[in-house]
Order: sequence, then C-alpha cells, then structure tokens
Amino acid sequence: MLRFAQALDTQLRAAMERAFPEAAAEAIAAGRPLDPQLAQASKPEFGDFQANGALALAKPLQQSPRQIAAALLAELEADVAFGALCLPPQIAGPGFLNLTLRPEVLAAELRRRLTDPRLGVPLASESGAGSAVAPVIVDFSSPNIAKEMHVGHLRSTIIGDSLARVLEFRGHPVLRLNHVGDWGTQFGMLITHLKQVAPEALTRADAVDLGDLVAFYRQAKQRFDEDEAFQATSREEVVKLQSGDSVSRRAWQLLCDQSRREFEQIYGRLDIRLSERGESFYNPYLEAVVADLEAADLLVVDAGAKCVFLEGMQGKDGNPLPLIVQKSDGGFNYATTDLAAIRYRFAAPPAGDGARWVIYVTDAGQANHFAGVFQVARRAGWIPEGARLEHVPFGLVQGDDGKKLKTRSGDTVRLKDLLDEAVERCEADLRRRLVEEERQEDDDFVQQVATTVGLAAVKYADLSTNRITNYQFSFDRMLALQGNTAPYLLYAVVRIAGIARKGGDLGDGAATSAEPQAVFPDLLLFSEPQEWALVRELLKLDTVIAEVEQELLPNRLCSYLFELSQVFNRFYDQVPVLKAEPAARASRLALCRLTADTLKLGLGLLGIATLERM
Repeated sequence: MLRFAQALDTQLRAAMERAFPEAAAEAIAAGRPLDPQLAQASKPEFGDFQANGALALAKPLQQSPRQIAAALLAELEADVAFGALCLPPQIAGPGFLNLTLRPEVLAAELRRRLTDPRLGVPLASESGAGSAVAPVIVDFSSPNIAKEMHVGHLRSTIIGDSLARVLEFRGHPVLRLNHVGDWGTQFGMLITHLKQVAPEALTRADAVDLGDLVAFYRQAKQRFDEDEAFQATSREEVVKLQSGDSVSRRAWQLLCDQSRREFEQIYGRLDIRLSERGESFYNPYLEAVVADLEAADLLVVDAGAKCVFLEGMQGKDGNPLPLIVQKSDGGFNYATTDLAAIRYRFAAPPAGDGARWVIYVTDAGQANHFAGVFQVARRAGWIPEGARLEHVPFGLVQGDDGKKLKTRSGDTVRLKDLLDEAVERCEADLRRRLVEEERQEDDDFVQQVATTVGLAAVKYADLSTNRITNYQFSFDRMLALQGNTAPYLLYAVVRIAGIARKGGDLGDGAATSAEPQAVFPDLLLFSEPQEWALVRELLKLDTVIAEVEQELLPNRLCSYLFELSQVFNRFYDQVPVLKAEPAARASRLALCRLTADTLKLGLGLLGIATLERM
C-alpha cells in the first residue's frame, strides 16, 4: 500500500492547493505546507485510507470541516489520475474523507507482486529514505569472554539480527558488530587466578572447557572482592596486558579463542551473522578520546578522575552526574571504550567506519549509560550532521513467576540449555502427534521439524513482544499450534505447500524467479469478501517493513504476519480453491502463492526458517 499512499498524498496535497490557494501559499511560505493527514483506514468499512486534514483547516479557513472536505472532494472528482486510482470518495463524520482503491487497481498490484522478488517492498533509496552508501552499524549480542552465553543475551542477539535483516533487505549496507567484553580488569584477575590454579589454561588451547573457565572466573571475582593483595596483583596483570606483555597477551588470546568457538556454536544454531570487534579493538584510541574532550574543553578533573559533567542528568544530591572518562589511577572504563567506539564508527574512512546511523541493542538497564555517552559524543562534535545514533532498549526475560528467568538452583539460564530444551520439547510433541495420527516419518524428518520449530518458537516468542517491555518465557505458550506463535505461522506455510502437493499449481515462487508466471492469468478476478480481505492484507507488506525500519520494532512485523495468517486461514476455510471454477481457481491459487511468499519473506526477516511439512 506504500506506493498508493504516496500517490494519494501527492494528489490530495495538489487538491488542497487548488481548493484553497491563498491558505496553501501562506502555509508554504511559513514552511508548513498543508497536510491532508492521510492514514490507513482504521476499519475496513471506512475504505483503504482516510484523509483527516479538513479538521485542522477548519480554524484558519473559518469553515466547517465538512465544507472543507466537500471542496476537496470536488477537486478530487475532477482529477483524472485520482479517479483511475480510487472510487468516488465519501465524506464521513465531522469531515473525514474515506478513500477506497479501485478493485482492478488492487488486483493489478497483486499480480505485479507475483513476479517481484521483493514483493513490492522498495529499496530505501527508491522511497526517499536516504542514501544507502554509508553503512548502518548494528551493535548487538555482546557476550563476555570467559563467560557462557545466557538467556540475557537472547534478546539482544535475535532483536539485533532481525533489525539487521530488515535494514539489509531495504538496501542499507549493514555492519553487524559484536562488541564482546574482551578487555579490562576481569582479564587481570582471571589470568592471575589461572596462573595459580590452572596454569596450563594459559599456555595450551582448550586445556579446560568453558564451563570450568566460568567457574574459575567466579572464583577469581570472589578473590578480587575479598583479597587486597590478589586485587593489587590483578591490576598489575592488567597493566602488563595493556602494555603488550607477550605472556599476558598469549594467555588473553587463548581465553578469547576458546570463548569465541563456544559463541560461534550458538550463533550457528540461530543462523546469526556477526563481525566481532571487541573492547580491545578500541584500546589504541582511548588516549585520543581524552585528548579530544580536553580540546573541546569538556573534561573536568574531579577527585583525581577526568570526567565530563552531564547536562540535564542529576544525581540524588541534585548535582550534575559525572561521566568518568579516565580514572584517578590512569585507567579507562566502559564509558571510555564506548566513546572511542562512537568516535571511530562515525569518523570518515580510513580513520573509521564512516557510518551515518549507529544502533545499539542492549537491555533497558543501560539506558542512562548510553544517554550519557551519546550526550558527550554529541558535545564533542563526533556525530555528523544528519546522522542517527540510537539506543534500542529491551526488557527482561522473566519466568512464570514474573521474576528474572533463572534455573531452580537460582543460576542464570544458559542459552545453550534453553535452546536444547525447546528442540527436545518440540520433538516430544511431534512424536506424540505422529502416533495419534498414525503417521510414519523417519528420524531425519523429526529432527529437522523439531529443530526448525523449536528454534523458531523461541525467536518468535521474543520478537512478537514489544521489545521495550519484559516478557514471560513459557515453552507451552510458544510451542502452541494456536495463537500468535511461530508454529501457527509455520503451519500456514505448510497448508499452502499442501495445496501444491494436491495438484494446485503455485508456480516457482517470486523468491526464486523473476520471470512471468504463466500459471496465473494477467487479469486476476476476485468476488468473495474473504478474497478481498486477503488481497488487502497482502498489499500491506511494504508499509509494515517501512515502519519496522523507522521504528526499530520487530513486533510490528510479527503482528502483521500473524494477522495475515489469520486472514489466510479464514479464506482457506471458507472459500474453495482446488474445487473452484477454472478462472476463480487460478486467481485463488495466486493468493495462496503470494501468501506463502510473504510469510516466508517476513519470517526470514525475523531469522526464522520455514517448512514444507510438519
């Protein structure tokens, strides 16, 4: 519907200028052109779009909204291009204009999308969404070295991946960055501890497994908190590491490599692509951050530490909060590294990435941290004019008790264990259904379906929730075949594949062929309300993708795919397809094919694979 909305907006603006030339000229001179306030209709009975601009014009024009709407209607009825696109508009309520697209226009657009690999979704450069030359950076996942990925990394990883997929589909060059915690004090204390309890881990690859490494880290942290001598030795180790000591660097590299291999197993299972650029990457740029801030007269020395006092952010004492950039002992912290990252990412090549849009996907608990870091970066002049710098926050994953999801022993749930359980539960459910239905399937089929559906269920349950809120993790809900779940959407795709197996010719699919599909007539014919409801739902895809790109909310795409599945299932249950007359049959098969293509594309943008059979 995006193309139609743009055309209608242009025609409505022109009609307003013709109907009210003086008001239009004054508005343009003031830099606020008259706005028809075009939006998609809130209910099907109101048509496809509503123009609500007459209400805003009532006061300046000293006319009633209905009089203004009538004047606009007269201009639109005289517009040949508008008449070719819409049925005669209707005035409703106090002065709304209800606009309904002509059926033949909708049918032609649907037919066009059958041969369009992008299903009508334009590239960002084609829709006025800005240049697609400079990269968009999406910073997500970000686990810590020497620690296992846990459920807390789930949201960042799959939300960031989905946003990256949508931006890539829209034609943006995306740099997917994994800002892993691979530097700092934690390595000083871990290396110091390992030298005493497991020195082989610092000289030989995989001498201990990651689980043991996590346990060693906990022991080191406890010693660091309780033993001043150990703490001092750990800090000395950090200095050695930062100064390039060969023994310390080799130990650090071994620890990083071991953790990285474990991370890659998780990313492989989830089909996540990332370029690792950890905190250590920015270590050479930390001094330049301090120098830049000093040159900008932003740094203040407070209690021996170099900091920037934040504007509009106050502590409990009412004084401005400081963002510490260099500690009193000369060391740096997370804020310094994050500032160096922003500085590098926006800097023009070859000194940096030359990004025009940087997105950070982290939990909402870091909102204040990023607000402070972003403010300092802007005041330092590192953000180019027109560039975007955004924090994309998300809430907690909770258990059924509404508290942070943990194991029965109180530990944080390992992400590997969570994914394993999702697949195992799905396999058990599938085997039970096969017995009930007296179906025989081999183990390869069972494993493929269980893995695909299990991982899809975990991803979709997270992405379908507004990321800003917390959500309760429930295997029973996410694996259900009914409701807003991945299995429900996947089953709609399977249903359509079943039509093809029963003899319905669905063509090759737009995703694999841009050639005209002879199986479908040039003129698609629809007569049933269920058909038209499905046509209109299918044509909303481009608008939804544009909204996700702008608002960075994957749940909008999930809601659309769920609604599309519901509309399709009503059509499938109430309107014959394979048993229809030939002309209707071909048009209905076209609806089925485009529904399958749309669901596959949408689920793919969520990082979810589909199946032909379940």
